[in-house]
Amino acid sequence: MAFQLSPGVNVSEVDLTTAIPSVSSTVGAFAGNFQWGPVGEIVQISNEVQLVERFGKPDSNTFTSFFTASNFLQYANDLRVVRSVGSGALNATTTGTGVLIENRIDYDENHSDGTSASVFAAKCPGTLGNSIKVSVCDANNQIKTTWEFRSLFDSDAGTSDYTGDNNSNGTNANDEIHIVVVDTTGRISGTANTVIEKFAFLSKANDAKADDGSSIYYKDVINSKSKYIWWLSHPVTSSNWGRPATDNLVYNALSSTDFTLTGGVSVAPTAANRNSSYDLFSNPDSTDVSLILAGETTGATIPTHLASLAESRKDCMVFLSPDRSLVVDNLGSEATAVAAWSTNTLALFNTYVVADSGWKYQFDKYNDVYRWVPLNGDVGGLCARTDLERDPWFSPAGLNRGQIKNTIKLSWNPTKSERDTIYKVGINPVVTFPGEGTILYGDKTLVNRPSAFDRINVRRLFIVLEKTIARAARSSLFEFNDDFTRSQFINLVEPFLRDVQGRRGIFDFRVVCDTTNNTPEVIDRNEFVGDIYIKPARSINFIQLNFVATRTGVAFDEIVGRF
Repeated sequence: MAFQLSPGVNVSEVDLTTAIPSVSSTVGAFAGNFQWGPVGEIVQISNEVQLVERFGKPDSNTFTSFFTASNFLQYANDLRVVRSVGSGALNATTTGTGVLIENRIDYDENHSDGTSASVFAAKCPGTLGNSIKVSVCDANNQIKTTWEFRSLFDSDAGTSDYTGDNNSNGTNANDEIHIVVVDTTGRISGTANTVIEKFAFLSKANDAKADDGSSIYYKDVINSKSKYIWWLSHPVTSSNWGRPATDNLVYNALSSTDFTLTGGVSVAPTAANRNSSYDLFSNPDSTDVSLILAGETTGATIPTHLASLAESRKDCMVFLSPDRSLVVDNLGSEATAVAAWSTNTLALFNTYVVADSGWKYQFDKYNDVYRWVPLNGDVGGLCARTDLERDPWFSPAGLNRGQIKNTIKLSWNPTKSERDTIYKVGINPVVTFPGEGTILYGDKTLVNRPSAFDRINVRRLFIVLEKTIARAARSSLFEFNDDFTRSQFINLVEPFLRDVQGRRGIFDFRVVCDTTNNTPEVIDRNEFVGDIYIKPARSINFIQLNFVATRTGVAFDEIVGRF
């Protein structure tokens, strides 16, 4: 209790109700090539509709990335996506001189000061920005009565209520403007010359407010609400735009109505570009992810980088597919090529990596064509779905939980002998069985020696246990290493492990946290040791069925157990 200087009653609370926290095990992560979207920024995506809205539809250059992400979202609802671009990618602008604006932070730090020669820029890098036209009509514009988009607004632009109340020119300040964003080619909306955004009754005054107190200054509204454009500067004849209403101005008229954006450039990311994007997921304290999708890769650059990232984090797994050339149009040589890819190209000894056997053929509804797509988005998705339907320590493979969706055919449907070849080097076959669908038919991690961690379910079991208990153990930091703290730790961990045991994750366990492992030397180093012994549950990979024919007169009790 606290010391008191005079008689009295002091009331205090001590919270000993520590508990094991829930941890996420279904969050996907992916960095890839997309037509649209912010660059170098983690965006949370819940479904395919959101994927299209934020990163654009797939095209012939971006479809493998798009469908890797989309396929994962067929099984789960939480994917963190980073768009990666190559050197030379540019946002379209109204002057046609492209400029790279990666994301909001980049805009605020480098492009928001109004010194650009361009009035607007596309929100994101890429040729998709070349489809955008911005049409502006202000209160002083002489063509406002014939403006082609006039019918979209309730009335013509004039003077805002705020400026009318704070400007000595009253209703003649003419600060209002209407802005329309148009898709001129149809690449964004599907139909040419479609209005994709409109902003009504904005103001040229930088202090103008709506009745609810929110800004109606056109720069602020465009930058915060538009999905397609950034403001870069005021039009050249609009020298007094951006000054406050209290300056008692009559705002200049706009000399031009339409601003066409050009100069946008798309550049596919290199392996190094994508690795830099994946590095945004490297810190487990700031970014919680569980399942990292590699998408399409060539060679070992990206797989090796992701394997190192996962092993450093120790709380997530990486999902790989072989290079396309090894399994698409490589008839008869797939097994040999994939086995060599595993042992020679990858040469990884890593329990945090899962590799599948190939690519699938699926329909691209956005372009009315069929595409070859790597399977790692699906395999990662199966793990997420297994978490949602059962638990992370269940295998995602097999007829019960391993069904692959949206498959027209596989690039290669391995036979039993081919499955034997690749499974022994850590490659999980994906197989189509007549009448049973396309199935993940293996649950190995990429390890070339016998180990409890050579199975997906065991590795994911330990990820959950380690991540969960480590977070719970933070409550012991800065406490005393004495019997009370050690007992509190045991009483925290054992009920959790009993729950996992009851849910078939482990066969048995033991927690040791006493003076045998917290010796005086350990205590003097300000350390605390808890040893947790686990007997993990194992998935069945091999079934032996023995059928024994007997004579009619033989009693089964005489022969059972002899074969």
